[in-house]
Amino acid sequence: MNGVLVTGGAGYIGSHVVQQLVERGERVVVIDNLSSGFPEAVHDAELVVGNVGDRALVSRVLAHHKVDSVLHFAAHTVVPESVTDPVKYYGNNTCNTCNLLAASTEAGVKHFIFSSTAAVYGLTEGGVADEDTPTSPINPYGMSKLMSENMLRDVSAASDLRHVILRYFNVAGCDPSGRIGHSAPHATLLIKVACEHAVGKCDSLCIYGTDYNTPDGTGIRDYIHVEDLATAHLSALDHLRHGGSSLTLNCGYGHGYSVREVIDAVTRVSGRHLNVIERPRRTGDLAMLIARSKRLQDVLDWHPRYDDLDFIVRTAFLWEQKMVQRAAHVARVA
Repeated sequence: MNGVLVTGGAGYIGSHVVQQLVERGERVVVIDNLSSGFPEAVHDAELVVGNVGDRALVSRVLAHHKVDSVLHFAAHTVVPESVTDPVKYYGNNTCNTCNLLAASTEAGVKHFIFSSTAAVYGLTEGGVADEDTPTSPINPYGMSKLMSENMLRDVSAASDLRHVILRYFNVAGCDPSGRIGHSAPHATLLIKVACEHAVGKCDSLCIYGTDYNTPDGTGIRDYIHVEDLATAHLSALDHLRHGGSSLTLNCGYGHGYSVREVIDAVTRVSGRHLNVIERPRRTGDLAMLIARSKRLQDVLDWHPRYDDLDFIVRTAFLWEQKMVQRAAHVARVA
């Protein structure tokens, strides 16, 4: 059996995909530099600690494991940080992707699934985007991903490599069984940050922008559960293995929730009052961004299982509770 390489597989989204791949019997190897990932999140797959920008390392891994499929997650993903430190984002997200593509084509990799983002669209008419919506990123994070998309298309056109680009909208939630979750410190994703506050990790929750042209003045986003997103990756891999053509697909549910609606959901699920502090808008944020994702459902026969805000929040909240309990246990043992 040929191997599957997952870059960034010790991170939040990558680890959920690795878990699903392993559960269906795939032979998986992970490359992760552990800058935002955790070795304990990699279950029953080999973990190679290293950087995807290290072409020699990647080439050795591809050859040793006879890899014919690559799923590429390794990236920096914080929009405000990309605005203040764009070189960091172009270096890791774009240049390292170029190195990975070079090693992959040299090794004869046939299938490449790329973790992209709705940030490639920028400002859209009506705050809604399908795959044919013009791309015009308004921050370096989105631009770094769009540049990688273009590289991947050019490489596919010049080689036997076929690809699926998955443009994520707002990923949230954790494994419903509580085996893995979102453990990265200093996270900026709203549902995780709100759940961290609900379990007492911080004294308050800041929201940025209350004067958008939306029903309650706060930004609206399309939240997709990480397990549904992981399933989309496996469906994309199956599509390529069965001879499917290269694709670009949105990953979202097709409807959104405002920041205030998310806070209300966290309050309901946790049963705790949240201390909310209102701040000005952040550079690079949009009023609304919702996916049109019919193509994902039609082409890959993908059907979400967890399209429910309270369920998404509950899985995130239970994971934060588990992390608090784990930290308390470690403190007692020490």
